Amino acid sequence: MKSLSYEFVLKRTATILSVALLTLCAIAAVTGILLSFYYEPVAGGANQALQWIDTEIPNGQIIHGLHDYAGTLLIGVALIQMVVMFLGRQFRRSWLTGWISNILLILNAIALAWTAMILDWSQVGYWRFRIELSTIEAIPFIGSTLRDVITGGGAVNTTTVEHLYTIHSYIISGSAIMLAIVHLLGVLWQEKQQTPIASVTSAQSKTNAPRELIKNS
Repeated sequence: MKSLSYEFVLKRTATILSVALLTLCAIAAVTGILLSFYYEPVAGGANQALQWIDTEIPNGQIIHGLHDYAGTLLIGVALIQMVVMFLGRQFRRSWLTGWISNILLILNAIALAWTAMILDWSQVGYWRFRIELSTIEAIPFIGSTLRDVITGGGAVNTTTVEHLYTIHSYIISGSAIMLAIVHLLGVLWQEKQQTPIASVTSAQSKTNAPRELIKNS
């Protein structure tokens, strides 16, 4: 009975976390759309645009902060979800959809943070991006080509910011929302499937209890 309750709590926690993941994706998407009305993906102008949003636009700093925190929390909650699913012994074949979607969602969240690295065009983001570009360029066979695709020709300039802004805002963000929906549906489906099994087990334990009492008496 204790093990059944333990598994039920973990499964319910996994469901709550999956809802939280979808909520964070929605917050990041909505705040990102609001920021896009005033943001300019231009080298040198991106940082000024963000500062203008924070200081001149009503509630701009709150929206900007929510966008940043939602992206950061998305990575943390997805990692916690992985641990909860593992502790709840949800690594069976039937949980394959939940596992794969959560792993891909973690990778998407990391990719969102990586592509946002240079979108503020700050000194820290710029030089960190240059260092990571050198790491990408060191990849055998495809490193140089991948670097040119990301930067738009080799130099880190406005084209690079536009490329990363497009990848961040349209490709990875859309993929993250779809994966969060698939993950939530997969967790709900598996929880619904296993609920009848739990109820049957509980009913059997209740019916067997009087028999055990009679034998003991």
